[in-house]
Amino acid sequence: MSNEKKGVLAAFFAYAFWGAFPLYWKLLEHVPSMEILLSRVIWSFVFTVLAVIVFRMRHDLVADLKYLWSHQKHFWQLAGASFVISMNWYLYIWAVTHNHLIETSLGYYINPLLSVIFGVIFFKESLSRAQWVATGIAFIAVIILTMNYGSVPWVALLIALSFAIYGVLKKKITLDATRGLAIETLLILPFALGYYVYLFATHQASFLHVDVKTDILMIFSGLVTAVPLILFAKGAQNIPLYLLGFIQYVSPTIVLILGIVLYKEPFSQVELLAFSIIWAALLLFSGSKIIETRKAHHKSVS
Repeated sequence: MSNEKKGVLAAFFAYAFWGAFPLYWKLLEHVPSMEILLSRVIWSFVFTVLAVIVFRMRHDLVADLKYLWSHQKHFWQLAGASFVISMNWYLYIWAVTHNHLIETSLGYYINPLLSVIFGVIFFKESLSRAQWVATGIAFIAVIILTMNYGSVPWVALLIALSFAIYGVLKKKITLDATRGLAIETLLILPFALGYYVYLFATHQASFLHVDVKTDILMIFSGLVTAVPLILFAKGAQNIPLYLLGFIQYVSPTIVLILGIVLYKEPFSQVELLAFSIIWAALLLFSGSKIIETRKAHHKSVS
């Protein structure tokens, strides 16, 4: 099997894994969202450090830490990224355990387009006319949903915004995915441990106080966080970015299907219209990006 095919499979399974996350978090809906987040941070750190040891990346991890300490700007950027991704995780967990799967799906559909706008604002990246039109079409869909809900879809927008900000903060820092997660969780770890001490001291902790199944699920939340990230890293190394960008829509599509079919969340005709508009915008955006990339490739070859 070629490296590109392996990359496509790895990326597909990473996004399919992320799309299936609601099935896992739903098993923990009896646990407060904040404690699930704390558990995810702590056990993600444990499992990623174990992965670093198993894959013999200890020296690389130490080198990464030394580099960050000597480049304070990158250190604080990564600290900011750690905070923002923790907020994104919290929003996602809260949304899933409080029956907002469709809005969660919307957030991850909007995210790539928001990331593009941030690229224009912060990195002076340019967009084609088709890409501007696609972004405008998606904005219309959000307005339709806002009018339908009678309020702004804050969960979707905050999920999209937090992940887009995370992307901006991480853009200038090139770290291996596994070591990067180890460092990001390390930076937020003192806060997570401190809050957990408070929960245990005030008899509010679910961990070790509900049942063995809950304890196992909370421990393995770290593993289910690390596995798709490693798959994603393998995929990103072997396939072009435009293809990776197209595969990413697997995740919110699975979340949307789970929300409608399995968890019977209400999905009106207006919402179907709005999502159809977003799908059209994403097809236009992705299609124009693929054509643009192929033209650039042909020019470089000739």
